[in-house]
Amino acid sequence: MMRALNENGRNIFRLTAVLFLVFIINPAGYGKKMPETVETEHGIGGGIPYENVVSDETEIDAWHDLLIDEAIAREPVLKPRILFYDHHLIQSGDNISTLAINSGLNQDTIISVNKVTNSRLLQIGRVLKIPNQDGILHTVKSDETLNSISEKYSADKNDIQTVNELFSENALAGKDIFIPGAKLDWVSLQEINGDLFIWPVNGAITSPYGYRRDPFNSSRSQFHTGIDIRGNTGTPVRAAMSGRVSQVGNDNVLGNYVIINHHSGYRTLYGHLSVIRTRSGAYVAQGERIGDVGSTGLSTGPHLHFTVYKNGALVNPRTLMR
Repeated sequence: MMRALNENGRNIFRLTAVLFLVFIINPAGYGKKMPETVETEHGIGGGIPYENVVSDETEIDAWHDLLIDEAIAREPVLKPRILFYDHHLIQSGDNISTLAINSGLNQDTIISVNKVTNSRLLQIGRVLKIPNQDGILHTVKSDETLNSISEKYSADKNDIQTVNELFSENALAGKDIFIPGAKLDWVSLQEINGDLFIWPVNGAITSPYGYRRDPFNSSRSQFHTGIDIRGNTGTPVRAAMSGRVSQVGNDNVLGNYVIINHHSGYRTLYGHLSVIRTRSGAYVAQGERIGDVGSTGLSTGPHLHFTVYKNGALVNPRTLMR
């Protein structure tokens, strides 16, 4: 008799523990009837009805283990984890966006830890590191401390130490450390993804950036400082990014031109305009009309010459345009 009572007591205790775990993991569903799942004709359904799962002691134990596993699986999401990486071999058709979705990570994370400078130029055969959590790499400068770094990214100093297994703040200068939960700044991400500028004119590129045969002397080559975009005379030319007009004028080579200063050290130049529709010192929004396509200056026909500078150095505009 006592033995039967003890056995019943154990079963009651186990069932109580199961119900308690169900309430902890899914309190919103407590007290609600579990939906029944319909088996397919091949015997593959969405699961076993709850009433059947707890029908005997063996199944109670199995259900109990399942709930414990779920609780353990969720726990690491709630606190920092030591950083480790999986690896992915780039294949044809891969892109940062898809890799991020499949890995459950932000694009910023994959871009940063692999130091990707142009997400459109991923090389087939390259091996990417896939971390076990979101965040970005930061190269520590000589005047930085963990406190200043954590303040910069609004991150917890203890989390940074845990993730990177840092036991001392000494000799960190020059090292890459992982900042959990941090993201790239907007400009950097736009640059890397090639989405920083809109097209100032919709049209085909008739002459790319870089060395080309001189259109006025076929016996020699020249370095083309921008791209030429075909357009009919009078077609609106629009600011590729918001900024302040630093200069407008006329040049023997560029004809009528406009130069705009943007944030982050960028400057753009628009040449061969038939009409200038802005003035020096004016603030222009992205997409605002600043002139019309023309063929002024040294030109073989109506088009826009578009040049981009970053901190005074020439940049291929095509790598930054949507």
